[in-house]
Amino acid sequence: MPALTDLTIAVLGGTGPQGRGLARRFAAAGLTVVLGGRDAERTARVAEEVSATIDTTVAGTDNRAAATAGDIVLVVVPWDGHADLLRGLVDVLAGKVVVDCVNPLGFDKQGAHALDVPEGSATEQAAAILTGSTVVGAFHNVSAVLLEDPEVSRVETDVLVLGDEREATDLVQELASTIPGVRGVYGGRRRNAHQVEALTANLISINRRHKAHAGIRVTDV
Repeated sequence: MPALTDLTIAVLGGTGPQGRGLARRFAAAGLTVVLGGRDAERTARVAEEVSATIDTTVAGTDNRAAATAGDIVLVVVPWDGHADLLRGLVDVLAGKVVVDCVNPLGFDKQGAHALDVPEGSATEQAAAILTGSTVVGAFHNVSAVLLEDPEVSRVETDVLVLGDEREATDLVQELASTIPGVRGVYGGRRRNAHQVEALTANLISINRRHKAHAGIRVTDV
């Protein structure tokens, strides 16, 4: 794989908090970043706002154009639009590393809870749709609030990276580790993505109870 600095990182769904936060951190680390969204003009405005917080340029366009431009493409969209988005981008995502960051969660009076996914997880659903891409799961448990906060210089958490292709998981671990304080840790094959995605529901409960922005750390590695 080429060096990260030679690659373009596309963030689909980049107008939401997590997408904006990840884009901000990657661009601040010196990487080339393009935001994608449903509306190109709105996404361009969001990209300008992100750029202003780090004094470097983040591009903004629609999801399809961003997916076309990206070498590594992060999917950071709401669960209910996940499958439809990917089905419309099968052609332009072929041959690329696609990082699925989506958590299939529901919310009711008792709080957040994991949803059943026929394929097993969002990551596995992405792999089933994008048969010509290399799909990796990552960035499921990172606080969007911390990623976006310009006063937070380090985000102290580990990112579990799941996938079946060693070269791709190594690359995404490296990408995660460009964020100060973050460490990318291999978390198993794609079939193990469900519990990592579902863990976000537990973290939301922790954060609501303790008014915090908790992440995870893996010990002894």
